Order: sequence, then C-alpha cells, then structure tokens
Amino acid sequence: MSALTVDHSTAEGHEWDGLVRIWQETDAPEGCKVEIIEGIVTVAPPPSNAHNDIADQVQRELYQVIPREWGIYQTLGTAVPSREGLYIPDIAVAPKEVLRAEDGNCIPASAAELIVEITSKTNASNDRIKKAAGYAQAGVPLYLLIDGWAPGGPTVTLYGEPHGDVYRVLWAGKFGDTVELPEPFGLKLDTGEFPAE
Repeated sequence: MSALTVDHSTAEGHEWDGLVRIWQETDAPEGCKVEIIEGIVTVAPPPSNAHNDIADQVQRELYQVIPREWGIYQTLGTAVPSREGLYIPDIAVAPKEVLRAEDGNCIPASAAELIVEITSKTNASNDRIKKAAGYAQAGVPLYLLIDGWAPGGPTVTLYGEPHGDVYRVLWAGKFGDTVELPEPFGLKLDTGEFPAE
C-alpha cells in the first residue's frame, strides 16, 4: 500500500479551519496516518515493523532524559497553519501543559521541543523537505530525521537553529553512529540497533 493523496479540489478556497475539518472527517483505515501537507490532506499506510522498532528505541532513550513535565507522543498532531500543515510526527516531545491547554487533537508545532520523523518508503520526501521546512518555520528547536530510505543508505540527521523555513544541520551520520542531542536533552543516541528496511 502506498501513500494516498486525497483530492479535495473544492478545498482550494477554504481557510485553515476548513482544511482541519476535512482532516478530521477523513475516513481512513485504522492505523493509517492522515496529515495535511501544504494544504493537501494525505493518507499514508501504517508504519512498518522496522519503523515502529526505531520509534520505540528512540522513545525509550528520551524518557531517560526529559523532565517529568514533558511528554513523548507518537500520534500527536502538530499544526503549522502558516504552511497549511498539520503533521503527525513519529515522535513529538512537548510540555504536558500545552496538551492540557489545547482542545482537540493537535498542538501548535511551535510548542514542541523536539520532533522526530522516521521516513517511510512512500513519503520520505515529505519528511526530508516539506515537513522539515514546516517545523523550521514553526520554530521547533530540534528536528531529528531518521531516514532509512536515503539514496546513499540509511542516515540520521539532526537539524537545529531554525531560521525562516530552513534548519542548520547540527550533525549527520549513518545508522550505527551515535548522535548527540544537545541540551535540554543531553542524550547520546546510539543508532547501532536501528533496523534497515
């Protein structure tokens, strides 16, 4: 199953609230990821076992270093209305108080402390380009891209210092390398057990 773009040509003139309403009403099979990427509602199949394994490994490491007031979420909507985006990152680290203060099922992406995206074969370019630009524009301080489908082989890239819709590359390596997430995380993440697909 590949990513499916839902054609909502009548949504062209809709405001942000209309796009969110379409997103909320999209009937997708259980486990599928429904997102708004540059004003288009997309549906992607459930992630692979390898993808879920990587997410679990990262989450376990993050729980050892984050403050109790923060949470780690695998299905949290992060909104970037300025880019007509509502993403469901593989991992979002955000203060719990933000979730408690927001109604519905998403938060402003700007409230996240760290976003982790793990590419899938069907939508890797979205994570590499469109979502990276959206997270940067929202001012997410750290964006960790785990790209098992990179053309030169599986890679890990840590982005930071957002400016406009561009990040600075803080670190880049291959599966097997150790990436160091700076404070407030102070985490050395060993990618040696990340499965390649």
